Parts: sequence; structure tokens; C-alpha cells
Amino acid sequence: MTRPTMDGADIRVPATILGVGLGGFVDGILLHQVLQWHHLLSSTDTDRIGIRYYPVDTVAGLRMNTLWDGLFHTVTWVAVLTGLALLYARVTRSRGRLWRSPALWGWALVGWGLFNLVEGLVDHQILGIHHVHGGPQQLWWDLGFLALGAVFVAVGWAVQRRASAVDLCAPERR
Repeated sequence: MTRPTMDGADIRVPATILGVGLGGFVDGILLHQVLQWHHLLSSTDTDRIGIRYYPVDTVAGLRMNTLWDGLFHTVTWVAVLTGLALLYARVTRSRGRLWRSPALWGWALVGWGLFNLVEGLVDHQILGIHHVHGGPQQLWWDLGFLALGAVFVAVGWAVQRRASAVDLCAPERR
């Protein structure tokens, strides 16, 4: 009788969704709130789709940007919860072994990188509703964000490729 194992393919989707959510959390918490480099609608004065401008230096503008930042955080929170729920549903034993698995963290890093790439291309480049750090060098900040996303995808891919299967029946060692 073969022992059930969890290989990288079994956790690819949940771990990637978890990584998307975690990447969104870092973006929203670090860039939107802590550094205050941008908000979700902070560049709509120069966007490509005609959204009304909500300047962040006015109370009304900051309120609208804060609302949209909150909606963005809600989506990233749902992604994290979804990723965790899918992982929980797929792994009923040896959870500690899974959390130490390079497969999980490699796929999560792929998800984070995909978040950067999609968000960077859609919001920064195509729609132009905000940029990583506005100002005369904003294109370089945006390109750096995209490059970081590509690096995360490549490193995550390499990490998960070297991961071995997780034995779900082996007793947990302490």
C-alpha cells in the first residue's frame, strides 16, 4: 500500500492564492499606509480611464482613497483566507511538515510575484490609477515593482521545484 503524499501540484493553487493575498497585504500596508507613497486612486488625475480625481491632500479625497484602499485590503484578506482554507482542506495530517515545505513557500512567492506583475501592469501601466511612488521618477518605481514581481516568480518557481513531496502519514517529529 502506498502512503499518500502531498506534492507541489496539490498545493500549487492554494499556495499561489495565499501568496497573492500576502503580496497584496504588503503592498497595502507598507506602500499605502506606512510609507503613504500611494493610495488606490491617487493618480486618477492622470489615469487612462477617466476616473474622477480624489486628491489625497484633501479630506474628501483622502476619504475616497481610504475607502478604496479598504476594499483592496478586503480582497487581499479574502485571498489569504481562501488560500488557507484550500490548504486546510487538502492537508488533514502533517500540517507542520507542510508549513516547513519549500513547495508551499515557493508557490506562495510565485503568487506574490504574480500579484506584483498583474497589479503593476493593470493599475500602474494600463489604467494608470496609481503608481508605486508618484513624481518625476514614477516610471522607474513602477518598473522596479514589476522587476521585483518577476524575481519573486522566478525564485518561487526555483524553490518549489527543489521541494520534495510531503509525507502526510509519517508521524510528526518534534
